[in-house]
Order: sequence, then C-alpha cells, then structure tokens
Amino acid sequence: MPAAIRLQGLTKRFGRLEALRGVNLEIAEGEFFALLGPNGAGKTTLISILAGLVRATAGEASVMGHDVVRDYREARRRLGVVPQELVFDPFFTVRETLEFQSGYFGLKHNDDWIDALLHHLNLTDKADTNMRRLSGGMKRRVLVAQALVHKPPVIVLDEPTAGVDVELRQTLWQFIRELNRQGHTILLTTHYLEEAEELCERVAMLKAGRIVALDRTANLLRADAQRRVELRLKPARLPDALKPHLVGEQAGAFLLSLHDFGELEGLLAKVREAGVTIEGFCVREPDLEQVFLRIMQGEGQA
Repeated sequence: MPAAIRLQGLTKRFGRLEALRGVNLEIAEGEFFALLGPNGAGKTTLISILAGLVRATAGEASVMGHDVVRDYREARRRLGVVPQELVFDPFFTVRETLEFQSGYFGLKHNDDWIDALLHHLNLTDKADTNMRRLSGGMKRRVLVAQALVHKPPVIVLDEPTAGVDVELRQTLWQFIRELNRQGHTILLTTHYLEEAEELCERVAMLKAGRIVALDRTANLLRADAQRRVELRLKPARLPDALKPHLVGEQAGAFLLSLHDFGELEGLLAKVREAGVTIEGFCVREPDLEQVFLRIMQGEGQA
C-alpha cells in the first residue's frame, strides 16, 4: 500500500536561500498528521511543492503513489489544499465557485456533494451570495469546500483556522474528523498547537528547512522532562530555596519547573519552612507548545 504522502530528499532553493534541506517524510493513509514550525521554516514551500505550485530543486514528492511532477494530473486529483491566504474570484456566487472548481476536475453532476459541503460548513444560506460579500470567516469556509469538492483522499489544511471564530473552528474540526474517520488522510499546519495536540496522531517539526522532530504526539509529550507547578503564595514572595525552580510569573503566581513530580513533596515542605501560605496550587502536565518551544530553541531534539 503506497504512503498517502512521501517525500524523499526534498530540497528547494530560492537563490541563496535553502527553504527545504533534504526532507524525508512518509505519511500513511488515514493519518491525521501535523506539520509544525515557526514562520519561515519551510512549511508552505513543502505544501506548494505537493500542490504543484513550486518545483523542487532536488528530491521527489508523491501523493498516493503518484509523483507530483511525472504524474502530476493523478497527483492533483488525489490532493485537496486549503491555502493560508484568502483567495477568491469576486465575480461568482458560492455555488458557482464550487461548480467551477468541480469542472476543473472534469466532474459533472456534482450537485449532491456540493449541497453536502454547503450543509456541513454552514454555507447553505450563503449559496447564492457573491463571494465578495462574504465575511473573512465565510470565505475561509468556501476555501475548505473548494478543496473538498472533488473528494480527494488527501487533504492539506494550511492554517485553516487562522483568524476565524470559535463556531467555524468547531464546525470545521467536526467535519474534518468525520472525513478522517472515513479514511481521508489529513495534513495540518497550524500555529494553534493545542489543535495539533488534540487532533493529530503524529507530529513533524520543521526548523530552517529540516525536520528536527518526528514522533507520535503522545511520545513527544512523554519525552519532555519539564513539569510545571503554579503556586499562589501569601505573602507573594518566593522562598530563596525555590528560586532555582522558577521559570516565570503569571498574574501573581509563580511558575516552577520540576524534572519529576516526586520533587513536589520537598518543594511544598520548603514553602512551609519559610512560613509562607499557599493560596493556590495547580499542576501542569507538559503540552505540545512547551515541547515545540524547547525544540525550536535548540534545547534538544525529540
């Protein structure tokens, strides 16, 4: 069975800038996969190569076993991309936009699926509205529908919830999860790392065009050595014995770092010895944002 997405030695140079540096990656059919990285890491370049918008300098990329250069027609048919930018034709209604998109893939009589997309993305009442009259959130819903109109087995979501409201996020993820349950492969890029942590089984992290971490989400979280304890004290003074653990202060609370929660009993004992009262106490498990920041700051690789 071919991988849904396979990248082998993928390299892209723009003059002296090397946006991708020999990326190797396989995403299995049916995976919900996150590709994370700071701005400029190479995520959009990678997606553009998959979509045929950019030609790689070296290496190969394939979608469902079809090379994106040598077998570009079949590769395009199997891929749907929701771009980061709001791109639309101001002369058409929502329904006309989706009908034209269907035509690009040679699909006739696609009305039932278009109606289903409009329903799932809460666009039914906007079907006959001109695109330029839609809000930014509604335009983004149409972009999602355009990417799905030809029923691609592989769906790429490039920052799909950037700047959108809570309702759209909930609607979108409910629909995308259902597509994933039906067997669609999802590749997500997002700066909302809580989304990636909740939705994605595996994560790859890009830094300066290279993959610096690749593992199951649960494994990345388990591997992170830092545990956090938030303390609210009265008086609001951290005992000297605890200052080596201090990593920050938030809204009057002290954020302390522990390598193991077994250290917690000793930490609380030091608070009592200092004659300080604990007014609030919260234990924080590692999250993907914490792991991401550690890796991007070069504190080690997962």
